[in-house]
Amino acid sequence: MRVDEIFRSIQGEGSRRGRACCFVRLTGCPLRCRWCDTAYAFHGGTESSIAQVCEQVDALGVGMVCVTGGEPLAQDEVHALMHALLESGHEVVLETSGALDARNVDERVIRILDLKAPGSGEVERNHWPTFQDLRATDEIKFVLADRPDYEWARQTVRDHDFASRAHCVLFSPVHGQLDARDLAGWMLEDDLPVVLQLQEHKYIWPGVERGI
Repeated sequence: MRVDEIFRSIQGEGSRRGRACCFVRLTGCPLRCRWCDTAYAFHGGTESSIAQVCEQVDALGVGMVCVTGGEPLAQDEVHALMHALLESGHEVVLETSGALDARNVDERVIRILDLKAPGSGEVERNHWPTFQDLRATDEIKFVLADRPDYEWARQTVRDHDFASRAHCVLFSPVHGQLDARDLAGWMLEDDLPVVLQLQEHKYIWPGVERGI
């Protein structure tokens, strides 16, 4: 499989934010979201075997592993990788765009499903069967660029009853584009059962792209 980077950091997003985590970022993504902050992972990377990836992960000595991208599900080998990590005793979190079918992901894996709002430019790519087949441990993330994105996300959460069907629903402002104070105000006005999410790693290490 092709790997962009493997590193140890603090998880900056989701219900596990603040915890030490090993990140395995895989290369390649079929989407081109307008606000993407990991475009460097679209190409390049290093060819590695699953055993080599697991060896690097184990050397970092962290119990939680986040498999991310790019789009990790674009590489079929990711399923064998996650299985190997689980079997070696790791807690495995998968961050996926929500555009590819995630229904066959191992039930032990925590799925973070990024549902694309219109401002991403990729709203038509959402794989709705995955969101119809939610698990109690799933987390659904909306990255929002503006007020229309927020209104779309608000209606989508209500229409699909996501708040009662998933572990949590996360609303995240596009960093540097949508003011978190505005998003917080809208959420309070509507009393939405969702969680405001800021990318904490970007505040801890401002201006740093890789390895955070």
